[in-house]
Amino acid sequence: MSELRKDPIVGRWVIIATERGKRPSDWANEPNIKGGGLCPFCPGNEDKTPPEIMAIRPLSDQRDVPGWEIRVVPNKFPALQIEGNLSPKGDGIYDILNGIGAHEVIIETPNHASDLADLSEKNFHDILLIFRNRTLDLKKDPRFKYILIFKNHGAAAGASLEHTHSQLIATPIVPKRVVEELEGSKRFYDFKERCIYCDIIRQEKKSKSRVVSDSNSYIVIEPFAPRFPFETWVLPQQHYSHFEDMPDHMYSELVKVLKDTLVRINKSLGYPPYNFILHTSPVQEPALPEYHWHFEIIPKLSKIAGFEWGSGFYINPTPPESAAQYLREVKL
Repeated sequence: MSELRKDPIVGRWVIIATERGKRPSDWANEPNIKGGGLCPFCPGNEDKTPPEIMAIRPLSDQRDVPGWEIRVVPNKFPALQIEGNLSPKGDGIYDILNGIGAHEVIIETPNHASDLADLSEKNFHDILLIFRNRTLDLKKDPRFKYILIFKNHGAAAGASLEHTHSQLIATPIVPKRVVEELEGSKRFYDFKERCIYCDIIRQEKKSKSRVVSDSNSYIVIEPFAPRFPFETWVLPQQHYSHFEDMPDHMYSELVKVLKDTLVRINKSLGYPPYNFILHTSPVQEPALPEYHWHFEIIPKLSKIAGFEWGSGFYINPTPPESAAQYLREVKL
């Protein structure tokens, strides 16, 4: 079983997951199969994955067979395992937990060659509803404090398989990066009695220089202090702290915005590898007036090197104002 270990200096938890060492290291070193063969996510290879948790099958209720449009399975090489107890323990000054959590894969389409941005709005909408429904299901387990949904697209972004898919990891602690956002938001709210993300949206709509797109329900921006070139945020214009608690129409409108944003990134940057991350509130918390869920999309255009690792500073050669203009001007 994996372990969660806490760094006693900065309070950061890490997962020691020895089983992950057995996964494919890089799909680029494997045969590039287009529609079958060795890909465990392609139709006909359902026996190559753990038994499915759920699937969308228009014509059949039979499990683990072809005929699906979207399929959710446990990760074959999970970072955390769902069975067992946390069993907190100490080793001198060090804190250790059993590696309890959930690690799921959302296989977004049976088509091996498709990208997420290529999917129909209906399929994209179904994926977002699966994100919501899996979150609502897993949050019933009181062991889970946070659910992170993310996508690694391309080998340079950490994908170990080429077939387009997203992942979900439920953890028994709130990740440090999210804690930093929550604490910063709470400090701002305690001082001004307003959500800082709502203030950012108001200021960006007024200045317009970092806005990529602006719809009735969502705004897409290049953040003021981006860590990476073309780092892009997607935020609901109305305040929602939990992604899974929005009314149905918000997911329908989100499809159009996300699809438009990914197409702009693909066309302007030549289909780059990217990471796609959903930051939302901890699942056991009530609605929070100070925090605002959002997607972060990070094209892999630069590398983190010694200065960034050693200092915590990021060096970004592309001003967000230039990136926003470039994305706005893409001909769709």
